[in-house]
Parts: sequence; C-alpha cells; structure tokens
Amino acid sequence: MIYLDNAATTFPKPRKVVAEMTDCLTHYCANPGRSGHDMASKMASRIYETRETIADFFNMTDPLRIVFTANATESLNLAIKGLLKPGDHVVTTAMEHNSVLRPLKEMKGIRVTVVPADKNGCVFVRDIELAISPSTKLVVCTHSSNVTGSILPIKEIGSLCRKKRILFMADASQSAGAIPIDIQAQNIDILACPGHKSLFGPPGTGFLYLRPGIDVVPLKEGGTGTDSANLYQPRYFPEGYEAGTLNGPGIIGLREGIRFIEELGLKTIQQWEQHIIEMLTDGIGNLPNIQIYGPDQPSKKTAIIAFNIKGMDCETAAYELNKRFGIAVRAGYHCAPLAHKAIGTYGTGAVRMSPGIFTTEEDIHKTLTALQKLSG
Repeated sequence: MIYLDNAATTFPKPRKVVAEMTDCLTHYCANPGRSGHDMASKMASRIYETRETIADFFNMTDPLRIVFTANATESLNLAIKGLLKPGDHVVTTAMEHNSVLRPLKEMKGIRVTVVPADKNGCVFVRDIELAISPSTKLVVCTHSSNVTGSILPIKEIGSLCRKKRILFMADASQSAGAIPIDIQAQNIDILACPGHKSLFGPPGTGFLYLRPGIDVVPLKEGGTGTDSANLYQPRYFPEGYEAGTLNGPGIIGLREGIRFIEELGLKTIQQWEQHIIEMLTDGIGNLPNIQIYGPDQPSKKTAIIAFNIKGMDCETAAYELNKRFGIAVRAGYHCAPLAHKAIGTYGTGAVRMSPGIFTTEEDIHKTLTALQKLSG
C-alpha cells in the first residue's frame, strides 16, 4: 500500500512510539494522579514529561497550561465553548474545519463573521482586520488548510490580535510537526493540536494550550484526582480540564513522536515533504484532464494536493486508486464545506493526497503512473 492520507492520520508511526507505548502497557499502565503507588507515580511522571516536551517544542511558558484531550476537535470545542459568552463576536475563515465551524454554529447569542478565502484557499490579514468589531473577543483560524494545504499568515494575524487586544486561537491540526510553530513569536494565545497527525502520536491524543491569564469553563465534569471532596468541578490547570482517566499510553506515544521530530529535524521533514509535493504537483500538471486546486507554489502549503479527474467522481477516483493500484487517499468534502465553496468544488468534492516523511520518490512515480492510466 502507498499511503497518501497523512493529513488524516500519519502512518506508519515511528518504531520508538510503538515501543514506548508497549512498554507502558506492559509494565506500568496505572492511573496517574489517583494513587500513590510506584506504577501510578511513574505514569504521572511520564505524562508530565510529555507536557514539558510539548512546551519546549512550541516555546510555551508553562507546561501546566497544556490540557490533554482526545483530539483537536475536543481541544477546539473546549476553547470555543469554554471561552465565549452571549454577546461575543468571533472572526473565523472560510478555510476552517467543521471542528471550528460547528461549535460556533451551535452556540447561542454568539455573532460570527466568516472571512472569505480566494480560489486558491488563501486568506488575507486585511480581510480579518476589516471583520473585527468592538465586540470581537476571539479570532480563530487554521494554520494550514486540510483541503488545499494553504498556509495562513498566523504570525501577522496574531500580531493584529495582540495590537487590538483580541484573543487569537490557532488550529494547528495540519501544521504541528510539519512547519515551525512558536507561540511567542507568532502571538498565539490558544493552540489546539491533534497528536495523531504530523506529531506522529497515536489516535486518541491531542492537547489545548492556553496562555496564562486565560480562563475557560471546563467542557466536562468528573474525577480529577484533586479536591475530590468538592462536588463542583475545580478550575485548576490542568487537572480541572482533564476529567476522567487520561490516555496515558497514548500521551507517552505522543512524547516519543515529538522526540522523533526533534531527532530527525523539523527542517528536514519540511524540506522532504515540500520536495515530494513538488514532484507530485509537477507530475500531475503534465497529465491530461486533471485539475489541481490550491496554491501554485508548494512552498506556500503543507504536503497536501487536492484535485479532480475530468469526467470521474472523486469518490470513484479514490476507490480506483485503492483497489486497482493500492494507493490510499481521501475523497469528498474533508469536513470543510466552506473551503470547498471557496475553491469551487462544493458540488463535487475533491481527491486529496497527503504524502509524508515516509513517502518515497518511488511511491510518487507509481502514483503518477496510476493517475495517468485513470485520466487518460
């Protein structure tokens, strides 16, 4: 199988990720923060080490402001629903995933302005600035589109929000581990990340970071291992926002995924993925009856390419690539309907290919051969 669906979940996972999770499950998989015995203490220690690893990787000031979640969707829901109140105004973009759009749609009394994107999926700071009003409390946007890969100018957006004293939240679902993120330099107040994509962790992991001074209402209530005699949910960071037993083995796997990036080098990963996506883009551009969507320059996007084959439904194209050629891709609307409206594929959807660090040049050559046969 040629795996070109890394924008959904990276595969394969680094060996050390699997090894450390197996060691945890085999030798000390107890409940952290609930007991004082050695196994529970070791689990708690390893989880805190993961907080420190994340904080160092993203230049965060306080590891205890990292809240572990099951995925970026939970992180975004926690921030959006825990922060906003009736009367607040939010600015977001047409390139957002439904994990941003749907929570905002469900909230009562919140006014939302969706900033448009151009036909390549690019969003401009000037449009965000024009959308800001005196009641704007939050600007939330993706760092990189999961449909086109287009990279949004979050440093400039963050600087604008800081100047206007508005909170800025970045959805780093497609960018964390793929391109550099420095929350201090990019003026990010809140960062939502999944663990299972370019951070190389397992499914069921993610986190939300809130800079000191930002308080939110917990998304769920339950056991925290602290202040257990209190019938009300505590607001301590991070325990008050992590009700229930944490996915300890998964969190440990996430730590090893980030360490894998650090050992290999984020720049190395970025350069290889850009090389692979450039090969794929150039090759598809030479094939008949295929339309590519998104930025023309691979340097302006993460390792994603969206396209359609003339006269072939995108779901059919994905099915044929899988069954006939053993190539794994994703087709449809990618949980981002407004992004498809922006690039002109709302009525059709698109095929999405997303290579990764483990994708080889041979994989791309075989993929281009398959596309040539499908589109010819």
